[in-house]
Amino acid sequence: MRVVIQRVLAASVEVKGKVEGSIGNGLLLLLGIENEDDQTDVTWLVNKVLNLRIFNDTSGVMNRSLLQEQGELLVISQFTLMAATKKGNRPSYIRAAKHEIAIPLYEKFVALAEEGLDKRVATGIFGADMKVSLINDGPVTLVIDSKNRE
Repeated sequence: MRVVIQRVLAASVEVKGKVEGSIGNGLLLLLGIENEDDQTDVTWLVNKVLNLRIFNDTSGVMNRSLLQEQGELLVISQFTLMAATKKGNRPSYIRAAKHEIAIPLYEKFVALAEEGLDKRVATGIFGADMKVSLINDGPVTLVIDSKNRE
């Protein structure tokens, strides 16, 4: 499971011209799921995202988590994060999980995040053509892979 995390002042996602999810201060996550991912990846990654200390404290030091900030979360499914680009110039998405694997893990990710935050998590529509807008704060952007826990 791979995620791109962006600290935002605001973010939203549209599908066919309709806003499906929007947040104020918080995190925008682009979430990619691969065939080998399972519940342990979901649990580990949700915990990591909610507790990452990437919000500024009163001294301007990144020392506060999304939980401490009581920020919002927007999660967007993004199979292209699993692209392999080693050979040639056309990305291969063979590692990206099929719907029957990806959808339940995506839904579990959102449910665990809602439980941890004790609030609704905004989302797009899984598999849809989405238009994502954001005001990146910092900018602060991180990439985390549950298979490479560094």
